[in-house]
Amino acid sequence: MSPYQLVFGKSCHLPVELKHSSYWAVRQVNADFIKAGKERKLHLNLLEEFRNEAYANSSIYKERVKAYHDKMIEKREFQPGEAVLLFNHKLRFFPGKLKSKWSGPFTIKSVMNNGTMELIAPDGSTFKANGQNIKKFYTEEQQDEVFVVALIK
Repeated sequence: MSPYQLVFGKSCHLPVELKHSSYWAVRQVNADFIKAGKERKLHLNLLEEFRNEAYANSSIYKERVKAYHDKMIEKREFQPGEAVLLFNHKLRFFPGKLKSKWSGPFTIKSVMNNGTMELIAPDGSTFKANGQNIKKFYTEEQQDEVFVVALIK
C-alpha cells in the first residue's frame, strides 16, 4: 500500500491517465450532492480501513524485526575469576580513530542477579559495573582457540 493511498484513500494516477479520463471527471463533478456525500462517507470509511490495515501490518513487521534482532544477540554469561574489558563512556567525548573505548582487563569478583558485576581493578580496588558494558578479554592463546573453533563451526 503506497503512502499516497494511505493519505488520500485512492491510488495515484499519472497526468497521462487523467487526460484520457477528463470527460469522465467532468461528468463526475456534475453529480448530485446527496450521492456525492454518500460516496465521500464510503471513501472515508475505506480510508480508515486502509489505515487500520497499515497499522496492523507495521506492528507485524516490527514484531518480526524485533524477533530477528533478539535472535542475533549473543547470550553472554560471566563467571567469577574471568578477565573482562569495561566500556569507557567518557572516551566518546574525546574522539580518536585509533583510541580504544575499552579499558582493562579487570577480574570479575562476583556476578549479581540483576546483571551487575563487581570487578577488581589491576591495583586491587573493587567497583561495580553494568553487565551490558562488559565483554570478555581473551589472551592471544585464547583468541587463537576461539578462532579455530569458529572455523570448525
